[in-house]
Amino acid sequence: MKNLRILVSGKVQGVFFRASARSEAKAQNLVGFAKNLPDGDVLIEAMGEEESLEKFLKWCSRGPIMAQVNSVKTEEIPLSDFTSFDINY
Repeated sequence: MKNLRILVSGKVQGVFFRASARSEAKAQNLVGFAKNLPDGDVLIEAMGEEESLEKFLKWCSRGPIMAQVNSVKTEEIPLSDFTSFDINY
């Protein structure tokens, strides 16, 4: 079990990135959240099995069809007590 902080940059707001990330995370049995940041990036915390996180990161590098992802930065952080994957506002 790992917990990652993921910062996705590019055209990632206003393109259903958070909702699509939630769907992908649920498909991979991940918990955490996705949140828009004031600078136009999307912050994600995702926790789950390493193989599922790798698949999710590959998805993050593409995003939904309308997105244009420029970069994905990750760092491992301490485990949290998430029980679902949510969109935070």
